[in-house]
Amino acid sequence: MSATRKTYFARLVGRCLIFILCVLMYLFWRAPFAVLDGWNFFKMLSPLHLLWGVWVVDMFLQIIPIRNKVPLGSQKLFANRFRPIRDKINYEALRNYIVDITKSAYKVFILWCLLIAGIGALYYSGVIDRITLFMISVLFYVCDLICVLIWCPFRLIMKNRCCTTCRIFNWDHLMMFSPLIFMGGFFAVSLVLMSAMAWLVWELCVMMYPERFWDRSNAALKCSECTDKLCTQYCRRLRGGDEAAAGHR
Repeated sequence: MSATRKTYFARLVGRCLIFILCVLMYLFWRAPFAVLDGWNFFKMLSPLHLLWGVWVVDMFLQIIPIRNKVPLGSQKLFANRFRPIRDKINYEALRNYIVDITKSAYKVFILWCLLIAGIGALYYSGVIDRITLFMISVLFYVCDLICVLIWCPFRLIMKNRCCTTCRIFNWDHLMMFSPLIFMGGFFAVSLVLMSAMAWLVWELCVMMYPERFWDRSNAALKCSECTDKLCTQYCRRLRGGDEAAAGHR
């Protein structure tokens, strides 16, 4: 198991513990959730401040280039992770690839919007409250790493090879915090705005530097070059096939 995958499993355990603690607070100690209301973020201390800080740092690490500790799948938009294959790039094929994966990405976007609209309908009809919206976001926080480490339903639509080449890797926080759109208050609005900024940086880079997102123009994305090995349910077969193809060439 790669060091990155071990780190991600540790993070998944941590997220599960956070979810369990939030459920316990939801059931037995709701006072900390008052921080979600209006400007209470600045009027009281709550364990949720720590979680807010963790989330903000995670998003900040997606919008600045970092060499270590952050997977290539999340950092491939930056020049320091780009290893060009300039003499072999077929720019027409690159354009077709970006168009195809972007169409698939926005199929996911539409489906997610429908899900969030359903959550919003439940909120505005009084079936769920603000605290439940927050709990849904924490659940999505756990599901995010389940998608990376165990099984990803979006792969059925995206048909991407793995997380390293995933077109929507850095959509995670926008998807995670989208239930908070209906909540209002500084806690929710600040997270939604920062997640939207991380998403916008990603999307602008896809449009401006598409060659960084394709394994036929960015050698760093090839299976044979992978060091993250996050998606081991696919890695061994794909890595072997990539190396075999390289041998034939």
